[in-house]
Amino acid sequence: MISVLILTKNEEQDLPGCLESVAWSDDVHVFDSGSTDGTQQLAEKAGALVTVRSYEQGQPIFGGDESAHRNWGLSHIRFKYPWVFYLDADERVTPGLAANILRAVQSNTDCVGFRVQRRDFFLGTWLKHVQTSPYYIRLFRPEKMRYERVVNSTSIPDGPLGELKGFLDHFPFSKGMRQWFDRHNSYSTLEAEQIIRNRTAHNSFSIKQAFLAKDFNERRFHQKELFYRMPARPLTKFFLLYFAKLGFLDGRAGMTYAALQSFYEYMIVLKTRELESAAHSHIDRGGGA
Repeated sequence: MISVLILTKNEEQDLPGCLESVAWSDDVHVFDSGSTDGTQQLAEKAGALVTVRSYEQGQPIFGGDESAHRNWGLSHIRFKYPWVFYLDADERVTPGLAANILRAVQSNTDCVGFRVQRRDFFLGTWLKHVQTSPYYIRLFRPEKMRYERVVNSTSIPDGPLGELKGFLDHFPFSKGMRQWFDRHNSYSTLEAEQIIRNRTAHNSFSIKQAFLAKDFNERRFHQKELFYRMPARPLTKFFLLYFAKLGFLDGRAGMTYAALQSFYEYMIVLKTRELESAAHSHIDRGGGA
């Protein structure tokens, strides 16, 4: 009744627990982007269907495109059922959420997708307050869903959404701090490149358009630019997570997580400046059109 899609790359540590949490589905697909460990063999042994595809390479500056990869998977993987539940290998579907997923697809609904609440865990603590955004679209009809952005993809549904009770548990630090830093070092590079890509595609930024633009994508661009142009953005993010969202109630884990997110934001700021400086230097040397 429900197909499951799991995106992987070198996930032999986390994948077994993930697969166990979706054992209620008889159509589990592992969409692997070129693992060099035992991920693919482990998935096949567990009865999952494995599709292997490397990230598409766009312009040299931008590298792999996460959204193009996901969109390709939704278009080309042959799912057995009309509804797909997507998750990463470091996530677990709780029994309560699984029951509500099954009820949702059995109901007569006009929704093309459903948001679920994700619980991020760090230092043995549920980051109940400091978490940036707990709701994600994970259950959907694949023909009604597409993704945008080269990293940290944005879900764009073509139709109304519902919301499911129950939790999707996430363990982003399951492989240790070193892996978290390595991953976010790569993410920050792609985020900076996404910012440059957005600015190249738009001639100007407007605060008015950030709130009043009729086109959703246009409005979202200006809203993101508004955030990107905020002074002391890394400190602002720490203040929002730790104080405005009451992250201090999550104890030491909340304090540490807010600091990590602030540092991640600072990496994006520095890399964006570096790309802008390189582009200006190229123009100054006569490399412009």
